[in-house]
Amino acid sequence: VQLQASGGGLVQAGGSLRLSCAASGRTNAMGWFRQAPGKEREFVAVNRWPGDRSYYGDSVKGRITISRDNAKNTVYLQMNSLKPEDTAVYYCTASNSVILSAIRLSQSYAYWGQGTQVTVSS
Repeated sequence: VQLQASGGGLVQAGGSLRLSCAASGRTNAMGWFRQAPGKEREFVAVNRWPGDRSYYGDSVKGRITISRDNAKNTVYLQMNSLKPEDTAVYYCTASNSVILSAIRLSQSYAYWGQGTQVTVSS
């Protein structure tokens, strides 16, 4: 499965961005991690199916929404009320076998996109 991410860019604090990630095949979970310079990769959000359940990292909960278009094998990350600390490279990820107890661990995901830069200015 190949993942193609898009939608990053530069935005002022308080602004919004929407990221997209298209998969070349079917998976049972798709989502996003992010990595800021000098920091570890951080869980952002994942949508898992069947069941269409979404899971969010604590630092983004309430500001970010993940959604999915099954027909296009695509997930979207709508990010609102962005803060400078949201600045990072955002990586799309997917799995065919992620289990709920490990859904926030990067090791659970076999497929990764190329990353898209999100920069939030203060």
